[in-house]
Amino acid sequence: MVLALWSQVRPSPNAIEAILLGEASMLKMRLMLIAAAVMTTCCTSTLAKTIYFAGYNWTVKSGNNIGPGPNSWDENNVWIDQSGYLHLVLTGRDGRWYCSQVSMVDRLGFGRYQFWVTGRIDQLDPNVVFGLFNYPPSDVGPDGTHEIDIEFARWGKPQAPIGNYTVWPAEKGLKSAHYRFPAELSGDNTTQRFIWGPTSVAFQSLIGHRDDNSGQFAIWRYQPSDPASLIGDKPMPVEINLWLFKGQPPKNGQQIELIVRSFTFTPE
Repeated sequence: MVLALWSQVRPSPNAIEAILLGEASMLKMRLMLIAAAVMTTCCTSTLAKTIYFAGYNWTVKSGNNIGPGPNSWDENNVWIDQSGYLHLVLTGRDGRWYCSQVSMVDRLGFGRYQFWVTGRIDQLDPNVVFGLFNYPPSDVGPDGTHEIDIEFARWGKPQAPIGNYTVWPAEKGLKSAHYRFPAELSGDNTTQRFIWGPTSVAFQSLIGHRDDNSGQFAIWRYQPSDPASLIGDKPMPVEINLWLFKGQPPKNGQQIELIVRSFTFTPE
């Protein structure tokens, strides 16, 4: 009797084939949807532009309403020329200004950091900031800690001295240490340098591109009594940027280009 019942309900070979074909079609459709999702993800996510400069790989900043500033950042405002020099520009178009920044992929520790700069950094617009510094990733410390800065900026005040050396503390909540100085140059080329050690940070600014100490026009040595709290000791990426203080456009409305011909790092 069971066999008789099975013979009555058993699907025909054609029905079985239809079922299998339907399942195959559904599987094919699922695979197509997965492939489309993958393609959409690949096409909509953009990889950050990377350049090679001075023996290191650097990531170029891009995006809108991002600090410092906040500002808009254009990856096309950064390039390497045929001589291997790094160019950073500040540009304005369609009512918006675009800044430039590069961040080293590697992290560097104690040692001598030296930059050969070309451009009249002594004549920057009061709203323009040019920075040469290291900066802590989130696993090293929050913003306002560890960082060591050489910056040329008047912070919106035309009469303020343009040179700035800053050391940020290793611990959040402590005060940073600053040294400000004027600069009146007769040419485009300068050497900017800081030497970072466990107990002190020494800064120098010199006329021309050089490895010695001649032509010095600014110097400051920061040597606190509690270096463990006031000087960071963890390796950090180097960053170079050209941006606008509080996101305000240049008072003179002029676009700017600065060149970093060389960066060298000598471990302590």
